[in-house]
Amino acid sequence: MKNTAAIIGGGVIGGGWAARFLLNGWDAQVFDPDPQAERKISEVLANARRSLPGLSEVVLPAEGDLRFCATIGEAVDGALWIQESVPERLEIKHQTFAAIQEGCRSDAIIGSSTSGFKPSELQQGAERPGQIMVSHPFNPVYLLPLVEVVTTDANEPEDVERARKVLKSLGMHPLHLKKEIDAHVADRFLEAVWREALWLVKDGIATTEEIDDAIRYGFGIRWAQMGLFETYRVAGGEAGMKHFMAQFGPALKWPWTKLMDVPDFDDALVDLIAGQSDAQSGAYSIRELEQIRDNNLVSMMRALKAQDWGAGALLKAHDVELRQGTELAVRAAEIEDPAQPVLTVNRTIPLDWTDYNGHMNEARYLQAFADATDRFMELIGCDAAYIAKGGSYFTAETHIRHIDEAQAGTIIEVHTRVLGGGGKKMHLWHEMYGPHGLIATGEHFLLHVSLETRKPSDASPEIDAALRRFVEAQKALPLPDGAGRGVGAPRS
Repeated sequence: MKNTAAIIGGGVIGGGWAARFLLNGWDAQVFDPDPQAERKISEVLANARRSLPGLSEVVLPAEGDLRFCATIGEAVDGALWIQESVPERLEIKHQTFAAIQEGCRSDAIIGSSTSGFKPSELQQGAERPGQIMVSHPFNPVYLLPLVEVVTTDANEPEDVERARKVLKSLGMHPLHLKKEIDAHVADRFLEAVWREALWLVKDGIATTEEIDDAIRYGFGIRWAQMGLFETYRVAGGEAGMKHFMAQFGPALKWPWTKLMDVPDFDDALVDLIAGQSDAQSGAYSIRELEQIRDNNLVSMMRALKAQDWGAGALLKAHDVELRQGTELAVRAAEIEDPAQPVLTVNRTIPLDWTDYNGHMNEARYLQAFADATDRFMELIGCDAAYIAKGGSYFTAETHIRHIDEAQAGTIIEVHTRVLGGGGKKMHLWHEMYGPHGLIATGEHFLLHVSLETRKPSDASPEIDAALRRFVEAQKALPLPDGAGRGVGAPRS
């Protein structure tokens, strides 16, 4: 039975929450009186479907069911998690929480997307104040993992831990603030940068585009993978943070910032900023800008994932959780029938695997088959621990046949069989399938190598036995069409 989340308020943030829950296998029940809510959420969900699955090397759970409800009571009925994303007016939030608690389960978590209010303010006058906590996300909610969880003494520790587990299961990073403060943590940084930026524009120092360039081409990328303090620690060189603080600490007394002096939002400043922003981005629609943003975030976060760093490390850990209990987590001894090809890859083609035609490019076919080989190596025991001891398989020959096209968002499976092997050798045959059948085949011939001598060597007895078990079990299977074919060989 699927878990159910209630989404109260279907704007940009509420729609992002709905997408985050739905694409992680939860059912979502939405209430929003806006007659355009269904259209808006459908558009956000379409963006999420094309971007979020590609962050993972494992297929996400089957998408949950989305239902739009006529009342708050209907939306919260049976929900384990209720996410409030109504306008930032305390009286509206209090009215919303009263309606939620009138119809929801007593053990449901009620999270608020508020960016400014403290949880103690949200809990005022509530029937069950301990049920309400801040769970403040960042846009787009379906891609960015950070969510600030802010609680009070009214929230039971076991409920806070339960909330953290739910958010982690969605691939998010719950940052639990045990002491409340206006605007929490992240938005206080954003507010500081925003105030300084307003003065830089007003004083004619920089345009909106120049300020954005300073962030996106410089410290923004740095912060994305290392944060603030670790960035400054590195800036201190071998001497570390103390050296940095000693060197740059005096700058805090210099008149570099107008941080505590905020310009009035008069018509002249609003027009100036709006005009510059329109000139900067007006060539694109909001939906186009969202897709450009999503493309960039997917590529950046997948790049960080390859380095197992920052937000990428979180994604990598989430993949490990998604693999648990699937065929992609078993070892050779757990496979009862080694005569059948083994599932070695089951994933969604991400945005950054495609070319100008929108199709998966040639290099990514090789990557998918290389991932299949790596998975088979792990299956028979040639895993990270074994490789660390000095042995591995090196690919000596590869041949790929491109049979059909695949686009971003396509779910592919690679099934692997063993054509031969033992001792120093391993000969694998991969077949890649999509929803309409065979997409490509890959043939890999590998040699086991000593990483110390960089020369071929026999695999360990355990790996050799596991490999030969597949060889023996599959030798009666007919030779695959295309096996042994070289470039230019006639097709049957």
